[in-house]
Amino acid sequence: MVFVPKIFLLIIFAMLCSCSGSQNRPENRNRSNEYQLENYIKYNKQLVAEEQNIIKRYIDTEGLEMQQTQTGLWYNIRRGGSGTKVQKGKVVSLKYKISLLDGTICYSSDNKGPKVFLVGQGGVESGLEEGVLLLEKGDGALFIMPPHLAHGLIGDDDKIPPRAILVYDVEVIEINNKNN
Repeated sequence: MVFVPKIFLLIIFAMLCSCSGSQNRPENRNRSNEYQLENYIKYNKQLVAEEQNIIKRYIDTEGLEMQQTQTGLWYNIRRGGSGTKVQKGKVVSLKYKISLLDGTICYSSDNKGPKVFLVGQGGVESGLEEGVLLLEKGDGALFIMPPHLAHGLIGDDDKIPPRAILVYDVEVIEINNKNN
């Protein structure tokens, strides 16, 4: 009878030793993390490519003449400016209309008043910040922003849905120093 418990304990000990197998080794965890990261990067590239195709179809359908920055921002500038260029560290005021590709208006300065922000300090969509730096006082522009330059994967929990491509129609109405 004493022989059976010793074998039973030996079997349990062997099983416990095998449970600490290769999955817990640091080199295998690193390989697993690298594999996950590669998959995330691959998936993200697919999403960005799909979004760019949607934007290109929209531009073609609407007959727009747009240029693209390296970040993926699409823009068309309607010059009418005074020559005073938007710069980082300046406070800019914009008339604006933000809409989805289907034409649904999300926000507008007609309802909310001008958008005022300090350029270069964040607090606004990165695509908007990038776009206004291309403008002068009085210029108007159309920006098309993929989600990574606008409200990203989650939207704004109000009128902008997750992964929304946004169309910004803006006009620079004022450029001031930070203290004005």
